[in-house]
Amino acid sequence: MRIFAISDPHLSCATPGKSMDVFGDEWAGHPEVMAERWRAQVGAEDIVLVAGDISWAMRHEGARPDLELIASLPGRKVLIRGNHDYWWSSPSKLRALLPEGVSIVHHDAVTIEGVSIAGTRLWDDAELRFGRVPLRPRTCKSTITMAAPKPPEENEKILRRELGRLERSLATLDPAASIKIAMVHYPPVGYDLGDSRAAAIIEQSEVSHCVFGHLHGLIPRKDNPLFGRRGGVEYVLTSCDYLEFTPLEIARVGDPRDDV
Repeated sequence: MRIFAISDPHLSCATPGKSMDVFGDEWAGHPEVMAERWRAQVGAEDIVLVAGDISWAMRHEGARPDLELIASLPGRKVLIRGNHDYWWSSPSKLRALLPEGVSIVHHDAVTIEGVSIAGTRLWDDAELRFGRVPLRPRTCKSTITMAAPKPPEENEKILRRELGRLERSLATLDPAASIKIAMVHYPPVGYDLGDSRAAAIIEQSEVSHCVFGHLHGLIPRKDNPLFGRRGGVEYVLTSCDYLEFTPLEIARVGDPRDDV
């Protein structure tokens, strides 16, 4: 069994006016491109982690077609909330409405055949360092409204709340699991892999990988990917445009590399 990850599909099957094409030519027809590459990579028994920003819908009813698209693809999917997932309701209500084969992590953990996944959305951390890296040129003017920046004191309040949720969720990982993974939406570390409050929590939890998204417009770097390994944890950026809309295999159950 293999474990894949991808994030930020920003689907809009039932949300007119939210096409991601406005962010660049690479997004043209991206749901179909992602679905095709997903089917080519993932098997029915594999696990696919989707690290947030799943649907542009405002309510669950509007997100249903997007969730059904994900459910129709191979593998067992585990989702976490992103900052644009306004449709995400209470976990009990959401779990009752999810399509078959789709699970969520909501400040807790999910375990599937010896793979335990925990996490939370997380939030922007002003202490993280993001140096200059090559970005794709933008070929458009955006018509999608993004959330307005929050005052620093409010950002810090939200971040501290999310760090508490991260710590509590990681504490619920199955201790008997052969692979433990943290999944968040916001980056927990900067490009330099320097110290951070989120990394300190993650690296005390015995997880082997931390997957996340949120960052867009970065040019794929297959030979020398951004982020990497620190404190025994592999930090993996999974934004779908960075992965060229192809789920990334991060681990295999029973793979000797998991013990490295």
